[in-house]
Amino acid sequence: MNKREAILWAAVDLMGEYGFSKTSVSQIVKKAGVAQGTFYLYFQSKSELVLGIASHILEDFLKEAEALPLKEETPLQDFISLFTDLIYDLTLKHRKLIGFIYSGTAYYSSFKEWETLYIPFYDWLAKKLSFYRDKNQIPSSYDLSYLSNFIIGLLEHGAEQVYLMETENFQETRSKEQLKTFIYEAITA
Repeated sequence: MNKREAILWAAVDLMGEYGFSKTSVSQIVKKAGVAQGTFYLYFQSKSELVLGIASHILEDFLKEAEALPLKEETPLQDFISLFTDLIYDLTLKHRKLIGFIYSGTAYYSSFKEWETLYIPFYDWLAKKLSFYRDKNQIPSSYDLSYLSNFIIGLLEHGAEQVYLMETENFQETRSKEQLKTFIYEAITA
């Protein structure tokens, strides 16, 4: 684990226990085992940690998406299924961090910067969808930058209902299957 990650994990642990406002930078660097100046090499403020944690999660999402076992002949429906499973798996894996981020958005509320973190992920999905549009499986009238944004948002919401909100009557398997069908039917209409 590098120093930046050590700071992020220390912040998550401490802020999870004591809350954002009651956790100091001094406590974070002590737990991370780094000097106070090291903190400021990576983050301008404690509030900026929220964005740093979100960036860490989205980098992992993109890395895992790029590693999906896709071949040129992978049917669109199979791609949607693999991508849905990936979003759910990673939401479960990062459940604690995602919950922390949501609780910290009040402290770091630059939604433009927040959305900027998603751009590589949206672009990756738009490129994959472009392949299927070129094969006439997705209507050419769809703007893939919008479509990738909508799909990621919908899948994240579904996974968060299951793993973060633990919404009553929201079962993992049923939620995933409903979304897979809905997305496939919506983008091929």
